[in-house]
Amino acid sequence: MPKMKTKKTLAKRVKVTGTGKIKRHHAYTSHFAANKTHKQKVHLRKAALMSKSDVKRVKELLQG
Repeated sequence: MPKMKTKKTLAKRVKVTGTGKIKRHHAYTSHFAANKTHKQKVHLRKAALMSKSDVKRVKELLQG
């Protein structure tokens, strides 16, 4: 069986932390910013950890 390749599109969008968690960026930041409050925009700037239910699926795609 051939080696699995890393899904490069996903690898560019997420980072794996030292403890094995997956860091991602928030959605809803690219446009329509005038409709959002300053507080919303500030909170969306920070990175977030991927939800537990998605981690297994994403790690399979990254294990190239």
